[in-house]
Amino acid sequence: MTTHTETPEAAPIVELIGVTKDYPLGKLTVPALRGIDLAIARGDFIAIAGPSGSGKTTLLNLVGCVDVPTAGAVRIGGQTTGELKETQLTSLRLHKLGFIFQTFNLVGVLNVFQNIELPLLLQGGLSKTERERRVAEMIEKVDLTPQTRQRPNELSGGQRQRVAIARALVTRPAIVMADEPTANLDSGTGGAIIELMKEINRVDHTTFIFSTHDAHVMSHARRLVELVDGRIVSDRAPDRQAQPEGA
Repeated sequence: MTTHTETPEAAPIVELIGVTKDYPLGKLTVPALRGIDLAIARGDFIAIAGPSGSGKTTLLNLVGCVDVPTAGAVRIGGQTTGELKETQLTSLRLHKLGFIFQTFNLVGVLNVFQNIELPLLLQGGLSKTERERRVAEMIEKVDLTPQTRQRPNELSGGQRQRVAIARALVTRPAIVMADEPTANLDSGTGGAIIELMKEINRVDHTTFIFSTHDAHVMSHARRLVELVDGRIVSDRAPDRQAQPEGA
């Protein structure tokens, strides 16, 4: 009798098991997620879609360890996040996760270079030369070289979004969560950012998890999970999956 043991490589990098999330609203309890079961493979490029209020951002916040479920379990790389100490969660966020927020969350007193460099400083372990090389490379990739020394209040919304994206990617995380990553970008810039992410996904096998309303982002996903009222109603390849590579 042969026993099949799941290898670490085959195990999902992200798992949500029976996850619910409720928020108190006065005397009421508002359910944001209702019994979510979801497994995401290492190196996936997945879009979480659905109308406003469907639970997309809540799901990303749970995977990104910036919130905790009311019930159920969230596992990242086989670790159940609810069982980790705060120091372990901080290390997980610093070393394995990248998060692109809708609201950017940039530091106003720091310029573009410094904002992107910040997670590398927090992470530690790189020489000043290596940090500067990696930040400069990321700035060039998101087309912000002329704005390197500008602060967030001197940038357009689209430029600030690109800084946030570069900051999330500069640490080369295993998993990137992106909450509406193209919402503040014109179609050309948004397309270029998606192509950059696809290239990082292809070369480094980085797992990308998007929440999005953007049909263009959905069209590049390999997997589309649709939420309605906190429940998964569809989990499939996008209808536009058949488009030519690089389209």
